[in-house]
Amino acid sequence: MKLQYLTAGESHGKGLIGIIEGIPANLPVSEEFINAQLKRRQMGYGRGGRMKIESDTVEIFSGVRFGKTTGMPISFLIRNTDWENWTERMSIEGKRNDVPKITIPRPGHADIVGVQKYLLDDIRNSIERSSARETAARVAVGAFARTLLSYFDISIGSFVEGLGGIYSKEKTYLSLISGKELPYKTGWLFSEIADQSEVRVLDPEQEKKIIARIQRAKKAGDTLGGTFAVVATGVPVGLGSFSQARTRLDARLSESIMTINAVKAVEIGAGFLCADLPGSKIHDEIIFENDEIKRKTNRAGGIEGGISNGMPIIIRGAMKPIATLMTPLASIDLETFNTLEARRERSDFTAVPACAVIAEAMTAWTLAENLLEKTGGDSIEEISDNINMFKKKMLQRIKRNFRKLPL
Repeated sequence: MKLQYLTAGESHGKGLIGIIEGIPANLPVSEEFINAQLKRRQMGYGRGGRMKIESDTVEIFSGVRFGKTTGMPISFLIRNTDWENWTERMSIEGKRNDVPKITIPRPGHADIVGVQKYLLDDIRNSIERSSARETAARVAVGAFARTLLSYFDISIGSFVEGLGGIYSKEKTYLSLISGKELPYKTGWLFSEIADQSEVRVLDPEQEKKIIARIQRAKKAGDTLGGTFAVVATGVPVGLGSFSQARTRLDARLSESIMTINAVKAVEIGAGFLCADLPGSKIHDEIIFENDEIKRKTNRAGGIEGGISNGMPIIIRGAMKPIATLMTPLASIDLETFNTLEARRERSDFTAVPACAVIAEAMTAWTLAENLLEKTGGDSIEEISDNINMFKKKMLQRIKRNFRKLPL
């Protein structure tokens, strides 16, 4: 069965709902683990007042029994604590009464394009679903995928590379693609270190400078964007395909990261650097070491020809500054079409640390999709047998087919 998910719910509605289909049976699942991922999404210096109101926890309604998946559709709910303050403004039934319409869109937000696409008469209807609040459900979805991947020793982590134009002198991302030994053996360890920082960076000196930069932005009523990196280790060879355009692993990973609110760019491995350097400085030389086919460097970011090559998968994303400014930009009133200042909506000053956590979730989901497509199986035991057989036989079959290497 194909792995797929669906989310529903508004930012200030009763809650967020997720439905997942295709998770195999007998996978151990922990609500505590899912809640820990939801909490990580709420971390970070520069977050707004909403994070003080909400304390996200998941309620699983179906698909899990006695701590293990049943192979049936999984459904869950994340309640919005703030719903109590919005029951009249977000009422499902009844009339509008004295609830005013929002008519002034914010530049850079989905406010006005949502009105234009769906012919809405109130920007609030556009705001509610386009809000990044929806990503809480996706982090929960990603936690199920991460649980599946961790069963097969696939580990995912992230860190903030730069925020507000402030980068570390360590240049960790460039180090990751250079072929040097990873500073942490598994992807998750990047997150363990980053989570100790208020802004999820790996460099304490960089953290101090970024916090000061956020403080200046707050004072000016401005917002900040930044870049983040996701690292996945333990990914086996053979996920994805060059058979068709939409089966390429790098294309699917890029798409999943670009679905995150405010993300405007994604690169795999050396990314845009590939455009500046000759092939001799970009392509990863192939070696045979410890009975494994490897690469000297990892500028491809673990993917060649749309297929995972066994090296760590390295992704970098760029998040733009949040569109709600306390010192607003110019906009128009849709009732009069007069020019005036954009409206304010409760918001963060930066959410790059949270964006990196969401990117982990989306990476986990996409890798889980591709893993199940490669291995098949309705239970975790069947999938495990298929993966072990593939890993065990792959090199043996290459040796036999080419008759170049000793049997």
